Amino acid sequence: MTRLHSGEGDRLAFLRAFLRSPRGVGSIVPSSRFLERRLVARGAVGAATTIVELGPGTGGTTRAILRAMPRHARLLCIEIDPHLHGLLRRIKDPRLIVHLGSAEQLQETLSRYELPAPDVVISGIPFSTMDRAVGQRILDAISKALAHGGIFVAYQLRGRVAQLCGSDLELKRVELEMLNIPPLRVFCWEKNGMQLATR
Repeated sequence: MTRLHSGEGDRLAFLRAFLRSPRGVGSIVPSSRFLERRLVARGAVGAATTIVELGPGTGGTTRAILRAMPRHARLLCIEIDPHLHGLLRRIKDPRLIVHLGSAEQLQETLSRYELPAPDVVISGIPFSTMDRAVGQRILDAISKALAHGGIFVAYQLRGRVAQLCGSDLELKRVELEMLNIPPLRVFCWEKNGMQLATR
């Protein structure tokens, strides 16, 4: 029997999740380390105390967030795929909460774990392939849950997420991470127009 290295195991798990639900996963491979670094930087993770990750997949981005965030911070990961949720639960870090459920119930999930409004929400959910109404509800939930001046970062293949975001979130920048398969757009919003440079 061939033994998989952790990276190979992650890629295989991600591919299986994509085959089970291509509209919900959106890619056949996990994020690259270059994309992970960009997400951590754009989300100002090093200065955050409460962080939410939506659609964490096999946990590559989750681990990058954990490495970058302060010791006293908390990270809530919400994953809708039961198999991927099981993989995420193997990450041993007391700052991490792994929740099986939908991002539509973000506020309820924060309340369940007695977490305050998040400073940053990072999302890999593929808004371009999901039902438009579901995507709108998720983005409304993010907008309501974010702390004032909070940052929302979404990494996407296409730009539909920008069309669905409400007026409470101000789009600050859009970047393209070429060192990823496939190359992805990274969208950064802030709630109530606070400046990224001040965080």
